[in-house]
Parts: sequence; structure tokens; C-alpha cells
Amino acid sequence: MTISTRERRLLALILPALLIAVVLRFTVLDDAAPGTATGVPGADAISLAEQRNARLRQLIATLPTRESVMQRATTDLNDRESGVIQAETAAQAQAALVQIARRVAKAEQIDVRGGDVAAPKAFGDYGLVYATITFECHVEQLVNFLASLEKQPELVSPVEERMTSGNPKEKIMNVRMVLSGVVPKKLVPEKKALGVY
Repeated sequence: MTISTRERRLLALILPALLIAVVLRFTVLDDAAPGTATGVPGADAISLAEQRNARLRQLIATLPTRESVMQRATTDLNDRESGVIQAETAAQAQAALVQIARRVAKAEQIDVRGGDVAAPKAFGDYGLVYATITFECHVEQLVNFLASLEKQPELVSPVEERMTSGNPKEKIMNVRMVLSGVVPKKLVPEKKALGVY
């Protein structure tokens, strides 16, 4: 391989420039650190470091408070999630919902019959299952049933109520009620997109 005269002239110009750049980099420019020409940090760098130190101390001072808030939030969440109906399938959760209604109604001497169920739906980070119940009762029994249902540890509430007169002489009415209960989101089937290939 031969080097042409043009390439020799180019090397003759580039090599000295490269050598000067290397010498400047490791001698003159290396001594000048951010601050002064002697490499000692300047007043700006010191005040910046002091500000960072003060901010870190403030963050460290708030750490116990943040931990206690986090513990309270975790405890509160665990208390609230204790009302979530635990089941392996949505059908089991709906059956548990009917059992809860029967348990509450038994205290009011109401005979609850289970009916049809609706598809579970997503509810934020949870899901909702639905069950329809029917029964006959007096007005005061219905009021007591609803009050007792609200006091249950499970997160159950009526979504829809339909009342018709049953026996006017005994002041009994027929009640059809749809109950909803909060369940883990894994029990809600995922909706699949149509037309996606």
C-alpha cells in the first residue's frame, strides 16, 4: 500500500494538531475544574452542595411521617378489602351474595328465594357481581332488612328494587331486588376486541 503525496501532506498537518490537542487536554484544561483555574471548587459549587444537603435532610426528616401515613393507608385498604367477596368463580360469588341475603333476611323472618343472575362487570380495580332475590314481607321487615344489609362486613348493596302489593289484608308486599357485591377483578371476564387480527 502506497501513500500519495496528497495524503502525506494531510498527515503532516493533522498529526501536529492532534498532538497539540492531546497535550492541552491533559495539561492545561485538566487543571481547570468547575470553579477556579486551580481546580478548587468555587463558591457556587459549595452553595449548591449545601442546598442539596439541606434538601436531603428535609426529605429524611419527613420519612417517618410518610411511613406512618403509608401504614395507615395500607391498614385502611385492608379493612375495606375485607368486605370484598372472595370466591374462585363469578358464579360462586353470586351464590355467596344470595347466601348473605338469606342470612340477613333470616334475622327478620323473611324467606328469601334466589333468582336469576346477571353478568359481572368491572368496577375500577374490582368487579361487581349481581344476584336477584325475591321475597314477601311487611314494610318494617323490608326497612330492617335494608338496614341490616348495610351493616354487613361484605360490600353488598341493593341496585334495583321492585315492590308490588301481595296481600292487602295482612299488609304484605312482594319484593324483587337486585343485589350487587364487590369481588376481585379477576372474576370479571375480559372483553375481547372484535376485528383485531
